[in-house]
Amino acid sequence: MTNKPVLITGSSGFFGDILKRELLTQGYTCVGLDLHKDDYSHPNLLTVQGDIRDSNLVSRLFNENRFDTVFHCAAMLAHDIPDKKTLWESNVEGTRNIAKTAIQFKTRKLIFTSSNCLWGQSFNRPVHESDAPNPVEIYGLSKWEAEKLLLTCSTNLDIIIMRCPTIIDEGRLGLLAILFEFINEGRTIWTVGPGRNRYQFIYAPDLAKACLKAMYYKGSRTFNVGSDNVQELGAVYQHVIKYAGTKSKVRSLPKHLTLLAMRLAHWLHISPLGPYQYKMISENFEFDTTRIKHELDWQPTLNNSEMLLRAYKYYHEHRTDIVRRSNTSSHRKPAQMGIIRLVKWLS
Repeated sequence: MTNKPVLITGSSGFFGDILKRELLTQGYTCVGLDLHKDDYSHPNLLTVQGDIRDSNLVSRLFNENRFDTVFHCAAMLAHDIPDKKTLWESNVEGTRNIAKTAIQFKTRKLIFTSSNCLWGQSFNRPVHESDAPNPVEIYGLSKWEAEKLLLTCSTNLDIIIMRCPTIIDEGRLGLLAILFEFINEGRTIWTVGPGRNRYQFIYAPDLAKACLKAMYYKGSRTFNVGSDNVQELGAVYQHVIKYAGTKSKVRSLPKHLTLLAMRLAHWLHISPLGPYQYKMISENFEFDTTRIKHELDWQPTLNNSEMLLRAYKYYHEHRTDIVRRSNTSSHRKPAQMGIIRLVKWLS
């Protein structure tokens, strides 16, 4: 283990916070950089509230700390930031600023959390690292652009890209909080189509362990990461409902008509659901994780049902506090329902 500190961007966000705590537990000295204030304290942690696009701030942090590794987790989400220009500048130009400064100060490695939003279509097989990305919305486009610019830096900086599906653990809210509210109140849980689609998640502590293992991989590499034994989405919902003990039932809506209505609602800016969410609730998507298992000796520990249940338990136990949250990252507070509130009333 190196004595040099590591930098975590997005360190007060949902995953950044989990990664930060795991690094601290393993004895690393950490610097966290985030737009949001970080109230967590630890003797080996320095937290800085700031913007990854701020070249003066970023240069100062690198100069003062001489980081061994950067964990680049910061990203703006499309449903949280309606201004596409701001999202693009943060996700792409912010990434460029971090990578450029890392090279300037001879940082050894940069580990980047990317996304399955690089694809906008369903596959009838697991997606491999060699499959060409084809994003269809602004967030996925920004992640793909960030990946490409990072790979141009790989002659001067080891780049590890972690392509992740939806990251889940206790404390994950955002759009999931809408699902949990429906279950908590005994509302009907609607699937788009029969609910037999299989959509992979990743357990946040499993992803954190993969990132730590990647610190010691020699060279640059892209890895898919995700859960094993991906279950049908309807069955995952049923697993949570059974624990909750509410009157919720899983029922299906006609796929094509519902997707048309969802796209219209998104176009009218009355729904928080965008193209990425359409894919998650109506299509199949699973990464092939053979490479990371063989090359990093990594294995996932929880399946989709187990991790979603952990997230629901947290929501149920902290609901009073959750509804009051505001100045925090989008995954740590409930998303605005928009027209889904009408669906809830009819459910």
